[in-house]
Amino acid sequence: MNDIDPNTTVNDDTAIPQEERQWAMFAHLSALLGGLVTSAIGGWGWFLGPLIIWLLKKDTMPFVADQAKESLNFNITVTAIFLALMILGFITLGIGFVIALPLMFVVGIAALVLIIMAAVKANDGVRYRYPFTIRLIK
Repeated sequence: MNDIDPNTTVNDDTAIPQEERQWAMFAHLSALLGGLVTSAIGGWGWFLGPLIIWLLKKDTMPFVADQAKESLNFNITVTAIFLALMILGFITLGIGFVIALPLMFVVGIAALVLIIMAAVKANDGVRYRYPFTIRLIK
């Protein structure tokens, strides 16, 4: 189903079409938009943009499907981390937020940096892999 070699890097612009690289970049950046749009209700929507792009492009653009799945898996992982930290805060009757809030800040900044790095790499035609990601969607 996935026609891309894991070690693929692209040095010329003819290997992966510009439109496909651009959609792959959007798959990564759409996570930021999803988080921003749902920020009023907890910011849980980080995975919505990559999910929509993956569902739309998975059959027609293999590079986009690969990168959208990678972004989706990473953002599901980030959402799970935030959810676990919120539960920690509530179970400890608020005391856990002393630990959870700084960790949420660090995870959020790390996610932002990694998403931007992934978007740049995808636009260059490089298959990016996020570190510390649980790959639920294969």
